[in-house]
Amino acid sequence: MTGGVKILKAGFFTTIQDGGRFGFSKYGVPRSGAMDKLSYGLANLLLGNDKNSACIEWTFQPPVLHFFENTEIVLTGAEADAFLNDLKIDMYKKIRIVKDDILKFKSCRKGVYGYVGIRKGFSTSLILKSRSFYKSITSDYRLENDAVLPYEMSNIFDRQLSTISIPILFDSTQKLEVYKGPEFDHLSKDQQSFLFDNSFTISNTINRMAIQLEEKLYNDLPSMLTSPVLPGTVQLTPSGTLIILMRDCQTTGGYPRVLQLSEMSINSIAQKRMKERCSFKLI
Repeated sequence: MTGGVKILKAGFFTTIQDGGRFGFSKYGVPRSGAMDKLSYGLANLLLGNDKNSACIEWTFQPPVLHFFENTEIVLTGAEADAFLNDLKIDMYKKIRIVKDDILKFKSCRKGVYGYVGIRKGFSTSLILKSRSFYKSITSDYRLENDAVLPYEMSNIFDRQLSTISIPILFDSTQKLEVYKGPEFDHLSKDQQSFLFDNSFTISNTINRMAIQLEEKLYNDLPSMLTSPVLPGTVQLTPSGTLIILMRDCQTTGGYPRVLQLSEMSINSIAQKRMKERCSFKLI
């Protein structure tokens, strides 16, 4: 039997995301998928779901949800006090949902992206082998008030692996692990040292496509042909701006690719807010 959850309040920017849309980059289709794949993956792990099951991803301001049928959920990612029918519930723990339950949150304390996982995942439209929202590919680019998301009703409540310790997502002292990008060696030794000897500030230009850093790395690198890029690629513009590409990034770019973040570091920087700082560590 199919259930549904109604979006009573959509929050700031709330979408459906899964593991991403792979195999279509030659057509210019971004990967998309959960911004913080660690938190997303833990939600599905706790629920015993397929690792690619679709979750709700909210940004800064959480949604208010009304569940129409019984199921289980798990909350992960950005820290916000959550309440089921006005009773406080824990993150990183399976929560039993019964018909007409209402899930609310208080304001987000730490991080940016939060996840609501549900047993067997949300069964929204599958487009190009993914349910991840992306403007111009999916009919919806964000969830709006009164939208209804289908899911498979479940009366099963399995306590096995029902909770885990909360992972450390918001350690401000932790450096982002990076590899050398294809154009790293085009930088001078001083420019290379600048990348690892300094910390950088998250600018107010931050979204699912990219994060720009405030500090400049002035350079006179030559222009280059358009080349493949990935989530986690760090581009350097002629004006000295460092741009960290994120999950919805384009598939090609024309700026030098000086660094490449590890997968865990992409998860980490996704949860950083404007004016927070980061630094790089070469691996």
